[in-house]
Amino acid sequence: MDWKAINDIVGAIDSFVWGPAMLVLLVGTGIYLTFKLNFRTWRNLPYSIKSVIGKDARQKKAGGEGDVSSFNALMTALSATIGTGNIVGVATAMFAGGPGALVWMWLSAAFGITTKYAECMLASKYREVNEKGEMKGGPMFTMKNAFKNKQLGAILGFLFALFTVLASFGIGNMTQANSISTALEKTFAVPVAATGAALVILCMIIILGGIQSISKVAAIVVPVMAVFYVVCGLAGILANASEIPHGLYLIFTMAFNPQAVGGGVLGAITVSVMNAMRYGVARGCFSNEAGLGSAAIVAASAHTDDPVRQGYINSTGTFFDTIVICSITGLVIASSGMLGTVDEKGVALSGLTLTIAAFEKFVGPVGRYIVSIGIVLFAYSTILGWEYQGEKCFEYLFGSAKFNVVYRVIFCLITYIGATQALELVWNLADIFNALMAIPNLISLLVLADIIKEETERYQPILEAEKAGVGVQHATKGEVEELRDMTLAMEEKIEKTQKRVDNLEKKMNKVEATVNKMRK
Repeated sequence: MDWKAINDIVGAIDSFVWGPAMLVLLVGTGIYLTFKLNFRTWRNLPYSIKSVIGKDARQKKAGGEGDVSSFNALMTALSATIGTGNIVGVATAMFAGGPGALVWMWLSAAFGITTKYAECMLASKYREVNEKGEMKGGPMFTMKNAFKNKQLGAILGFLFALFTVLASFGIGNMTQANSISTALEKTFAVPVAATGAALVILCMIIILGGIQSISKVAAIVVPVMAVFYVVCGLAGILANASEIPHGLYLIFTMAFNPQAVGGGVLGAITVSVMNAMRYGVARGCFSNEAGLGSAAIVAASAHTDDPVRQGYINSTGTFFDTIVICSITGLVIASSGMLGTVDEKGVALSGLTLTIAAFEKFVGPVGRYIVSIGIVLFAYSTILGWEYQGEKCFEYLFGSAKFNVVYRVIFCLITYIGATQALELVWNLADIFNALMAIPNLISLLVLADIIKEETERYQPILEAEKAGVGVQHATKGEVEELRDMTLAMEEKIEKTQKRVDNLEKKMNKVEATVNKMRK
């Protein structure tokens, strides 16, 4: 069997499924929903961020349902989202598409905020409770429960769950374990076998405890690792502040007009707008996972009194992942002058080696350790988050939670294989499954767009009242419904009054036209 030929075929399929058509579908869905919701997710972003950092997100609201707090659910989702893509993926995008790829990452993330909001809100709205009393939800349950065509919903839900389980072992497990073992071996000379064994033990300790255990660890690890990486990155940026203006110039100029900078040639790489757009959007979607539906699975476990509130909270994941963390990596690389350079063997720096070189240029030899520690923390948290997502899809396929422990054990053991073996074929296959997850999920979002808009508009009066300090978050369910009815009635009266005004204006225009004719 010619494994190289098979791998080449799988690689070609991988390039196709993550090609222009998929990127247009991913970003296009985000653009469509953003306009349909009248940019609510953008306009309410400050509210969303405030909801995350406020104490209410860490508490279980009266009248709400769920397994973990809203904050813990977000941190668990972020643990799966923030991974090697924030370090290696950004460098790969900038190597293939130039510094301008970062701008396209930002743009895809801006619309991805709406996509993430929509899928997480729907998951919270259409979730169910299993035989253990635990929440179970995600795009597969949204399709099953919300679609009028139940057969289509069942088929799409099955496909999503199947692709997610398959992807969880690759993208969410082996690739992350391999990144950890490689980083520890190159930086600290730790044998890969030792890393693999340690990962199995550490994963078993946390994962066998279920969502309660995973979310508690994520609530500590995710903020710590994010703050560590951002602070170290900002320290390097501030220490080399004189280099930042040129870095920003390269980022924005080469996103739209790369020919203006050295004819589009930057050292060993040649830049074009299409490459900047393609790789920036692709890496952005791959990093923040907006549209893939994975974060929605965790959002369904959150204790919340309203699905829209949870949707807004989880939408901030895309903001933190791409707009904050990826920006740190991208700005360091663009400003360091290392993009387009080669190593001692004449090979162009890319991926992990490029990020390490950029950080070493900015903060000295300690930069290698910052990047390596960042990869270890990011990748380990990704393993934990993806286990829960894969487990819930596994539960959906079998229709019961009694086999979940089997999935947990197998998932933990496979981390050893990922840490000790280079399985490029498996990784490419997992990458394909990762992309295929998005197709049924995006179809679901487009089909249910009217429900998304209806729910968003329903919640807006409550949101406005909270922003005004009325204290709706402490009101009873009956009081909230009364306020909502009063607001809707008032909006209806305003709309009728506006129609009367419009009709009156039309009549006045006709009278004015008649008077003008009589004068003539």
